[in-house]
Amino acid sequence: MGDTLYQIMGRHRAEPLPERKPSWLKVKAPGGANYSRLKHLMRELDLHTVCEEAHCPNVGECWEHGTATFMILGDVCTRNCGYCAVTHGRPPRYDLSEPGRVAAAIAQMRLQHAVITSVDRDDLPDFGAYIFAETIRQIHEQVPGCSVEVLVPDFQGNEESIRTVLEARPEIYNHNTETVPRLYKRARPGGRYERVMKIFRDAKTFAPDIPTKTGIILGLGETIEEVVAVMRDLRAVDVDILTLGQYLRPSNDHLPLDRYYTPEEFRQLARIGREMGFRHVEAGPLVRSSYHAWEQVQAAGVAAGTGNGERGTEAA
Repeated sequence: MGDTLYQIMGRHRAEPLPERKPSWLKVKAPGGANYSRLKHLMRELDLHTVCEEAHCPNVGECWEHGTATFMILGDVCTRNCGYCAVTHGRPPRYDLSEPGRVAAAIAQMRLQHAVITSVDRDDLPDFGAYIFAETIRQIHEQVPGCSVEVLVPDFQGNEESIRTVLEARPEIYNHNTETVPRLYKRARPGGRYERVMKIFRDAKTFAPDIPTKTGIILGLGETIEEVVAVMRDLRAVDVDILTLGQYLRPSNDHLPLDRYYTPEEFRQLARIGREMGFRHVEAGPLVRSSYHAWEQVQAAGVAAGTGNGERGTEAA
């Protein structure tokens, strides 16, 4: 890596944040016929998307392309992470019919790759693992040509919950690392960095053929050395796919933004990740865990719609 990256990126924020967002963070306001159609469909089927709940800046682009990340198990999280816009508190009772409704929506949308995520459900004995597994099974049954990526919570590291989801055979098993170890207590008080690494070790033990994926948000106060160290840790537990994106403060009640990373800095980090051996790295200011998820599947060589995590080269 040498000193080039540090010369380009700097080790800390060198100057105060600009009053306005940089030009590369400006996105078109959501709208359009497909966006309206999908919004209506979600409300009609009483479904939630992380695109809306987390105020994702890419919601307009993704929904116009007919892709969405479904959020199961309600829209109230049992944790209160300092960077996250999702509502926290005491969740309502979950709906056992939800997996079928999610699969029905995916069938109507004619998706070839579906991303399923959830709030944390620390109030449930299995932390929501059964509903994840049933959603995977329902999608594979109702939409045989659709591959499934799950972006799961940490299940408090419970091995049985991890195994339950993997036995349903998602094509990709995703859990976000989010930040560097030093910032975990402040940014992700309910999580543990060491637990994240164990989750990926367990996943590869239980289902070594299913690709694993994770994401890191940048701009919370981490140093570049810390980011690269986390990337090394992730490769040490054989994570296959990595996403890197810019933290954008949802409100004044959330953690402050430390710095904006430039597109060139993201390109440099992507290069480092590829050199480390990640099968695919998606890095950019507007990248989120499920942004361009279908393209990531193709780039990483995951077979679409097999329901068994096989590797392949099929295109959309």
